[in-house]
Amino acid sequence: MLKFKTEVINYLFILLGSAVMAFGIVGFLSPNHIATGGTAGLAIVLNHVFNLSIGTWMALINIPLLLLTLKSLGKRFAIKTIVCIAAIVVLVDFFAKVIQLPALSANLMLATLYGGVTIGVGLGLIFKGGASAGGASILAKLFNEKFGIKSSTVILILDAIIVASAGFVFHSIELALWSLISIYVASKLIDTILVGAQSQKIVHISSIKNLHELSKIISDNLGISGTIIKGNDLQISEYKDIIFIMIDKNRLNELKQLVLQYDKDVKMVVMEATEILGK
Repeated sequence: MLKFKTEVINYLFILLGSAVMAFGIVGFLSPNHIATGGTAGLAIVLNHVFNLSIGTWMALINIPLLLLTLKSLGKRFAIKTIVCIAAIVVLVDFFAKVIQLPALSANLMLATLYGGVTIGVGLGLIFKGGASAGGASILAKLFNEKFGIKSSTVILILDAIIVASAGFVFHSIELALWSLISIYVASKLIDTILVGAQSQKIVHISSIKNLHELSKIISDNLGISGTIIKGNDLQISEYKDIIFIMIDKNRLNELKQLVLQYDKDVKMVVMEATEILGK
């Protein structure tokens, strides 16, 4: 029952993400000739050159790619991806042809930013549902398996080709530059949807003084706990302890002040906590 409920939620994420993505393409990007990354961006460019709808182009691009990689995608992921692509194709043409959704902004900056936001939110929800929107990610997987090229490298090259094509087809370097901004905004929103806002930091603290005493000071003053990790230096000549804690970024300065008051020669490393599971 739990598994069924989880799958239903996943498909709701996929359908909602597809709708948001289609809305962004039709409402912001396509009418302003701004290309985003992947299949959607290429379809926007081809729609300007040939008299076929954006949804039709997305189907024509994705179907051959899906057929090439269907065996390696895995049954569950493949089904979700097919559902996702079908939903996007139908919804893009539904918004454009049936509802005839007008351009929601003629301002290039607003269209770029909100277009990037809607694409990023849409893709983030689709990925959260365990699917892919096709296009670049499928081709990247194929090149990775066949030639050992990193998926991120393939996606970067494909996006660069799409942006360059947009500049050429729309006869505007400026539109190509706006397209780059749209892709950047979308990538940031995808990360935010998948891992959440980065509100916490990971801190490692090393000192020649007693770390048990420092741990008590941190716990008493900030009300947070952590872990003392035991280890050796690289020469295996002496033991060294490290305090490992997670802290909200707005309390990081308090922690710094406490640690420096205890030991001015302390070593403190601060990193992003991009995803946290459990308590």
